[in-house]
Amino acid sequence: MTSGIPAEDWIAYHARFAPRSEAAYDLASGRRFTYAQFDERITRAALWLGRAFGVGQGDRVAVLSMNDTDVFELQFACRRLGAIFLPLNWRLAVPELEFICKDAGPVVLIHGEEFADAASQVATLAGVAHTADIANGKASVYEAGLAAATGTIDPPARDLADIWTIMYTSGTTGRPKGAQITYQMCIFNAVQSAVMVGLTAHSRNLVFLPTFHTGGLNVYANPTFHTGGCNVVMRSFDPAQFLRLLSDKTLGLSHALGVPTNFLMLAQEPGFAEADLSHIVSLGVGGAAAPLSLIEAYGRKGIKLQQCWGMTETGPIGLLLSGDMALSKVGSSGLPPLYVRLKICDPDGNEMKRGETGELMIKGPTVTPGYWNRPEANKTSFTEDGWFHTGDAARQDDDGYFYIVDRWKDMFISGGENVYPVEVENVIYQLDGVLENAVVGVPHEKWGEVGRAFVVLKSGANLDEAAVIEHCGSQLARYKVPKEVRFIGELPHNATGKVLKHQLPRT
Repeated sequence: MTSGIPAEDWIAYHARFAPRSEAAYDLASGRRFTYAQFDERITRAALWLGRAFGVGQGDRVAVLSMNDTDVFELQFACRRLGAIFLPLNWRLAVPELEFICKDAGPVVLIHGEEFADAASQVATLAGVAHTADIANGKASVYEAGLAAATGTIDPPARDLADIWTIMYTSGTTGRPKGAQITYQMCIFNAVQSAVMVGLTAHSRNLVFLPTFHTGGLNVYANPTFHTGGCNVVMRSFDPAQFLRLLSDKTLGLSHALGVPTNFLMLAQEPGFAEADLSHIVSLGVGGAAAPLSLIEAYGRKGIKLQQCWGMTETGPIGLLLSGDMALSKVGSSGLPPLYVRLKICDPDGNEMKRGETGELMIKGPTVTPGYWNRPEANKTSFTEDGWFHTGDAARQDDDGYFYIVDRWKDMFISGGENVYPVEVENVIYQLDGVLENAVVGVPHEKWGEVGRAFVVLKSGANLDEAAVIEHCGSQLARYKVPKEVRFIGELPHNATGKVLKHQLPRT
């Protein structure tokens, strides 16, 4: 099925319209590119991929790299060849990368110099014909290939319904699945981001979430390229550098998106309380529900953390809370973007009343058409009339604002009552001295399941199990109060900072 609408090349457009505007600034290497320069490098990258490796329409190009402006060049080079961009999670082990490459079948695997050994093993095991390195602007096969590439390229016509990217989900409940990301999804996400967080040609977005993740690639990096703004790229997250960059008025950052852990760590940095961030237009927080105490703490500083919700499969933005409502609707993930529809359903698919908790369902032009090579998953993930099962538990208030209560699978039942861990975690965050916490359900002879809280304390904090349980008991119904508290040095996180609850012990 096609849309009949062509997928335009954003970089080529801005290179004609505003060639001297800055497109990208790579902090690690110090390289800065105007749209004209970026456009030329993308053309050379496309020529190199086509001539050196025979990449053509529909072929997959795998990229295993830390954040680097080269990654964005390769993404747009895929557009000019009609190829499919395949970003790989560099935190995965070789067997996991092998599975993805066997599943997606890339023609070439391009890797950062630090991943040379892993890339070589994966290519051999998965039968990837070619590999090449990038080195953040230093001498590499990539830079040599660009230098030697001459001529022009006639990009094939692409439709908005065509696949631009395959992005593999984290696979926390099984083997990862490749969500197919269409040009339509990217276009609508870009337009909606501009409307909801004020992206313009003058915006400067800080990219620090990994670009193999939809948060790093699509919120708000690709939307910034769509508007003709500049992406400032951090190689990886560092809280001290994060604070320096946000505070640097000469750099002029306007936008950034992180996960709650990023902003919790930022708030612990020396100098945070005095930092002037008044020039920032939007700081978004997603990937998980932000603790209410965190949003309130930033609010007291005059910073409106905009809670959002989304998934790789949803383009990703499915909900976003406006800055105007950030404090009056604390705890809400906001409203859906234009053209996106949401509903909350019970297990039988019946739509629920406002105030009731059920599974969040989504439908719209930003939703994936399905998973790569997963016909069975596509059948179970979508209803017959096209609604996508998000797997998140949610409710709506009387004003229509959505609240992500928890992951549907993270809910546990204690004594016949549903317990949503995020609610308990928010209460624990109220305690001074708590840096992070996570609550999971564990087996119990009498109640079926009860809560176990894992708590990470701030340096110098003095809390014990009794204090945590007593505080929860004063704020929550008895069945929600954790029966056990374990203090640990750190919680397990994935590459974006999301807590991996499945790795916490249940016995």
